[in-house]
Amino acid sequence: MNGPDRVRKRLVVLVSGRGTNLQAIIEAIERNEIRAVVEAVISDRPDALALERAKQYGIPAIALDFASFGGSEAYHAALLHELETIAPDLIVLSGYMRILPADIVRAFPWRIVNIHPSLLPAFPGLRPHKQALEYGVKVSGCTVHFVDEGMDTGPIIAQSVVAVHDDDDEHSLSQRILQKEHELYPQVIAAILQGQVLLDGRRVLTETTWYSDEGKD
Repeated sequence: MNGPDRVRKRLVVLVSGRGTNLQAIIEAIERNEIRAVVEAVISDRPDALALERAKQYGIPAIALDFASFGGSEAYHAALLHELETIAPDLIVLSGYMRILPADIVRAFPWRIVNIHPSLLPAFPGLRPHKQALEYGVKVSGCTVHFVDEGMDTGPIIAQSVVAVHDDDDEHSLSQRILQKEHELYPQVIAAILQGQVLLDGRRVLTETTWYSDEGKD
């Protein structure tokens, strides 16, 4: 590969579970839709299925077992060391279930992104599908955002909307939103790496209209 347009950016993906968004990212890279290479997949759980996904593609899979560190401070120090050693262009959270501390966020300013299965700022935190159904909203969806020092509070980059059906439960709603996540996240990652996403205070400016509405499916 020659020329600046052939330079591939370096990603690290943080995971805690199945890694279905990781799979979508890997497949987008293989289709050349994301000009990047996943340098490592790091999990706080050694039994995370996402680590096995990484190994299948020859991606270094690093298990930092949170339970073995005796506390969050030691764990996050080890995580920061791994991240600084790899020095990625972008850190991608993919079902990563821990809040990153301030020292990690500040070490990679606006170079960490996350996807959350609700239309933030509505329903942050755990079980957002349950929160949405109990509140009675008519639409939900997913949000890609930069990571700051809060929980799901960083500047919003992109959102995709899913209609909430009268007969939805947590599982059915989560599955339709997950399909949207798999479409949206790789597109946003590609745009960030191509320099098409700019931050102006809390406003994210892009060359693309990211809002997408599936309509009444």
